[in-house]
Amino acid sequence: MHGQPHVVIVGGGFAGLWATRALARDAVRITLVDRRNHHLFQPLLYQVATAGLSAPDIAAPLRHILRRQGNVEVRLGEVTAIDTAGRQVRLADGGVLDYDFLLLASGATHAYFGHDDWATAAPGLKTLEDALAIRRRVLLAFERAEAASDPDQRAAWLEFAVVGGGPTGVELAGTLAEIARHTLRDEFRRIDPAQARVRLIEAGPRVLSSFPESLSAKAATQLRRLGVEVVTGRPVAHIDDQGYTLELGDGRQERVPARTVLWAAGVAASPLGALLQAERDHAGRVLVGPDLSIPGRPEVFVAGDLASVRQGDRAVPGVAPAAKQMGRHVGDAIRARLASRPAPGFRYRDFGNLATIGRMAAVVDLHGLKLSGIVAWWFWLVAHVFFLIGFRNRLAVLTNWAWAYWTYQRHARIIFGPSRPRGATGDTDDTGDAPAERRR
Repeated sequence: MHGQPHVVIVGGGFAGLWATRALARDAVRITLVDRRNHHLFQPLLYQVATAGLSAPDIAAPLRHILRRQGNVEVRLGEVTAIDTAGRQVRLADGGVLDYDFLLLASGATHAYFGHDDWATAAPGLKTLEDALAIRRRVLLAFERAEAASDPDQRAAWLEFAVVGGGPTGVELAGTLAEIARHTLRDEFRRIDPAQARVRLIEAGPRVLSSFPESLSAKAATQLRRLGVEVVTGRPVAHIDDQGYTLELGDGRQERVPARTVLWAAGVAASPLGALLQAERDHAGRVLVGPDLSIPGRPEVFVAGDLASVRQGDRAVPGVAPAAKQMGRHVGDAIRARLASRPAPGFRYRDFGNLATIGRMAAVVDLHGLKLSGIVAWWFWLVAHVFFLIGFRNRLAVLTNWAWAYWTYQRHARIIFGPSRPRGATGDTDDTGDAPAERRR
């Protein structure tokens, strides 16, 4: 087996996993490297952040997923260097992997548009660690409000803001409103959780800008029905652990005391792209050729959120279906290279856009077929459950969602970490982060 071509795949997300599976029947040996031991179904990550699902509902160990694929070795590790001339990948533990073909599919991270200092006050949502930190922050906000004796402090704890009006921001804001108005009803004695204000802040003119304007308008209407205040055309000027500042135009600003601000406004490519020393775009994505290889290195491929791919005048979006298609394509391209055939060009099939807003509320755009409301919600639910990996995951999600639908309850409302603030003797914890979460 060691005489077979060695394919090293960095990243166990959609692109990396689908490329691995695409090569299941080929005479190659594959090493799949990831910093984490699990594959994550990111489209439902906001459900973990808002206590609707537990982590195992949307994640599965990579070793378990690939246990029957004999040509794969899973390696838990972090890539620190890539030598494309010597065809080697170096790991943080000192390990070195020689490769015949390399796929870099390490995804994306948060982008704060030059304000990285906002990250501690406004966490983003990309990993399970992010989701658990946000869950803790949200649930602790209601607990701190219950304990607060000062009306202004209580109001600040009950002020929630989500920055960014894309699908993730819309999903987070809608679910936060449902938690405040339904899930936590009758559970507190000194506060009324329904008095919490949830704001969705979008710098552009409308939410869900990738959808047709008619669906964006319907999404905003559905959000307002849920109790979300939709703010558009107002960029954020500053965020700290005491609140945020909005630009109102004409030099005017609005300062809002808020102890829970969540970031869903932008993404940047994984920093591993820089290790290839290839040309990148403004977001750090690697510019690839038609077959997803980098210029001058036909044995090195980039896929998923890390790849900058254009079809005509449109960029291929950083969504799960695109990453899966890229992964499968890389498998086909490697197979072609091994057979001394030209690798095919990548063609993205756009199946449409969909986003959920809240209970029985969603929008779907399927190339001319536009759905909203309960029909769109059912379509969104079926699509997401269908693409979950493993029967156990599908069953768990269906069971939990059925329970939440009938009861408004969210079963995963457990706050992890110490209840006392860091290094304090009486003050409340400003951020609600556990020490381990802050060290990431």
